[in-house]
Amino acid sequence: MKFAMHNWMRVEPLETTLVRLQRFGYDGIEIAGEPAEYDAHEVREQLDRHGLACWGTVTLTEKGRDLINGDKYVRLGTIRYMKDCLSFAADLGGQILTVVPCLKTTPMSSVENEWRWAVEGLKECQDHADKVGIRMAIEPLNRFETYFINRHDQAMELAEQVGGNCGVCLDFYQMCAEENSWEAALRASAGRLANVHIADTNRMPPGRGSIDWKRAMQVLKDTGYSGYLSVEFLAQLDRVPHHGGTKQGGASLDSGFPADDGSGVIQEEDYDRYTKETIDYMRHL
Repeated sequence: MKFAMHNWMRVEPLETTLVRLQRFGYDGIEIAGEPAEYDAHEVREQLDRHGLACWGTVTLTEKGRDLINGDKYVRLGTIRYMKDCLSFAADLGGQILTVVPCLKTTPMSSVENEWRWAVEGLKECQDHADKVGIRMAIEPLNRFETYFINRHDQAMELAEQVGGNCGVCLDFYQMCAEENSWEAALRASAGRLANVHIADTNRMPPGRGSIDWKRAMQVLKDTGYSGYLSVEFLAQLDRVPHHGGTKQGGASLDSGFPADDGSGVIQEEDYDRYTKETIDYMRHL
């Protein structure tokens, strides 16, 4: 298996991220879905320089992006954004767009309306995905991040209604929060499993929680999954002074919920350590 890592979790120049991934032996990156903030040609050159591949990108459905918003023009803008992400992934030689339809915890319309909007919007995106040669993968998140698509069966139903090669992305941390069994979820999704994110039960690097990762690798092998494993841990700052835990860096704490997500508050030495620890642990397995 090959290993990639997200870069949305830490505020830093892309070059800094790529140097770290190359140094510790990663194969690629699942890059933040911000196509307007990157020059694809420059990013491609950076990837080539560091011997890394782009596995794909992931939608960041914040900043007014919401596929099932009650406002039609927000939905239209989100569809355009997702198409841009698909083109961005293709320009970087990627294979995957991980799709989170919305990041909100309060509905704005009926169940029927929101489901219809999701299917219609993703069908339009699927047409574009076919044109640029990228596979979409719908990711369930836990109920504290979104009320829409929390489990594998919901993601599978949505992917099947979208049609084509639309798949699902399963995240071990998210599965531990919402599934009766991560193993059963993986096996049931085998036919459409297009991407896998890895973090432990506490959203720390694998091996720091209670997931049986040796078993997990066997289950993935059984399903025939042959894509990347994308590392997506979120190391939180230990705010109890005498614990001697992770230390705060220089970034602002004003970074949304949870407070440390994507903020860069963890010092670089700790982030480096977690990144290396993850790849060493998973390669050993």
